[in-house]
Amino acid sequence: MNSKVLHNHFIKWTLLVVLSMMCLLVSQTSMAQTFRGNNKISLQWISWDYFGQIRGDQNGDGSWSVSGGQESRSNGDYLRMDGNLSHFGDPNVLYFQGAIVTRISHIASGQPCIRRGDFTFRKTSGRKYWRLQEMKNPCDGVTDYIDIYQ
Repeated sequence: MNSKVLHNHFIKWTLLVVLSMMCLLVSQTSMAQTFRGNNKISLQWISWDYFGQIRGDQNGDGSWSVSGGQESRSNGDYLRMDGNLSHFGDPNVLYFQGAIVTRISHIASGQPCIRRGDFTFRKTSGRKYWRLQEMKNPCDGVTDYIDIYQ
C-alpha cells in the first residue's frame, strides 16, 4: 500500500474511534439526565394511575445504583427494585443487575416473589418508559409489566 492509502485508512479509523467515543459520551450524558434524582416506576397489578419512585445515584463506572419501588394504597402489595442500571449506546435499552421483588395478594398465594440476576428494560414505539423484558413472573406464571418512566 502506498502512503496515501494508509493515510486514508488511518483517518477513517480515527473518525470511527472518535464517533464511537462521542456516542458513548452522549449516551452517558443522556442517562445522567434521565436518572438524576427520582423516576416513576409501576407494576400493573398495583396501579397505572399512581406511581412509585426509583432513585438513581451515579456510580464511578457510568452505571447507576438504583433503589425504590411502588406500594399499593389499598393493601400490602408492593414492587421493590435494588441494583445497578447500565446503558450501552442504545437509549432504548437499559440493563439492570440486582433484585426485583413483587408481592401481590392474588399471585403466588400472596408470597413475595424474588428475582435476582440480569434483566433488560426496553423502550419501544416512542413510549416514555422502559418495560422489563423478562415479563413472566417466575413464581406464578403470570405476566408482570414493570415500567421505569423517563
